Amino acid sequence: MGFLNAVRSFIVVFNYFCMAFTILLNIIYVIQLIVSLFRVHKNYDKAFSDDFLSYVDSENLLPISLIIPAYNEEEHIVQNVRSLLKINYPEFEIIVVNDGSTDKTGERVVRAFHMHKIETSIRYQIPTEQIEGVYFSKEYPNLLYVHKKNGGKSDALNAGINISRYPLFTCLDADSRLEKDALLRLSLEFLKDSRTVIAGGLVRIANGSRIVDGELKGFTMPKKLIERFQIVEYYRSFLMGRVFWSSTNSLLIVSGAFGLFRKQTVIDVGGYKRNTIGEDMEIVVRIHRYMHKQHKKYRVKFNEFSICWTQGPMSLGDIRSQRRRWQIGLMDTLISHAGMTFNPFYGFVGLFSVPYNWIFELFGALVETIGYFLIPFTLIMGELNMFFFVIYFLLSVALGIILSEGSLVIEQYTHRAAMNAKQSIAISVYALLENFGYRQIITLFRMEGIIKYRKLRRSWGKIKRKEFEQ
Repeated sequence: MGFLNAVRSFIVVFNYFCMAFTILLNIIYVIQLIVSLFRVHKNYDKAFSDDFLSYVDSENLLPISLIIPAYNEEEHIVQNVRSLLKINYPEFEIIVVNDGSTDKTGERVVRAFHMHKIETSIRYQIPTEQIEGVYFSKEYPNLLYVHKKNGGKSDALNAGINISRYPLFTCLDADSRLEKDALLRLSLEFLKDSRTVIAGGLVRIANGSRIVDGELKGFTMPKKLIERFQIVEYYRSFLMGRVFWSSTNSLLIVSGAFGLFRKQTVIDVGGYKRNTIGEDMEIVVRIHRYMHKQHKKYRVKFNEFSICWTQGPMSLGDIRSQRRRWQIGLMDTLISHAGMTFNPFYGFVGLFSVPYNWIFELFGALVETIGYFLIPFTLIMGELNMFFFVIYFLLSVALGIILSEGSLVIEQYTHRAAMNAKQSIAISVYALLENFGYRQIITLFRMEGIIKYRKLRRSWGKIKRKEFEQ
């Protein structure tokens, strides 16, 4: 009898805890939405003004090195390089780093761009695995191909940094596409504020879109439900959240698919960490930590009008692999920099941004998962107040829909109404439907990442992609 009473007491306490947790999280989301709406509205006219276009020929723009780490990317690499060669930027170089691929990635790059091996001296400012060859093309003088021993994505990026010539660099996935003015928009963050050390762009789901030479030629709804739900999810989580955290100079992650860095700052902190699969978040958090310890003023920016297109997973197995990896990367970074948590020395980053990621992004998956299994048990025990549960569920769904709709409004701003009215309505419907199955499945995948942290913290996994355009 005493055990049953203890169970009932736990159920009651946990129910109230879940309610408080959800209410607090949604209050934070609403604040993020409001701040994001104001910021995007404020920046919209500037982003598409004639003054912006005049910067294209500005002599003050810093040259940029585009580093593409590639491992077994024979299907995408040539097409991606051709697309990048057409971007709208005065001075840049492209460095393809082949991280010991076992397929024909290297052969295809060398053959497609008529490259030949050259002798060059490399200044190893960051230790990396051995570089076995550097290739150059007279036809494409701003393109380099680097062949090295396998060391992982972080090691490939560090090798690219060592070889790069320019003060800014960006890391790009081999299967992503930049819009033509994306680099220009990001580089202006460094021109407008000399304190800027990182600027992140907006990564969009390309599924359903036709991208040709860095331009959106048309949007259609992708065929698979899982792809449609991801479009809604990216609008809400990746756009709204990053606009908000950037406005407080406490953004903890710049997508590994598209971020622009001041090279010397990355060298000063030791380059990308090799023994992690969350290198994109870890380097940003480490830079926050370093700049505070050095008492330097700095900015980490996010530009919602600088667009990079990437393909979302097209199967449940692939999205499972991706979300486990994201959760493991998050957990690895938070553990590595645990000393920043609730530490006033790190300002807003330590007092709010890092704790938010611990509580809501990491442990939030645990709370939700326990709730999924506890609700049926509570019903069996006769302790579930159906009226209370229905009201609580409806409020949660309603808030989720409001946030998704608000994010859709922001999205239409950032890409100048790429969707027509019919497509916007369809996306709104999926913003409702994702609450009934998809979000729960994603939570379970995140929870699996926590459980299998030690086992999978060095495993990237492989996601199947398809061509952007023929």
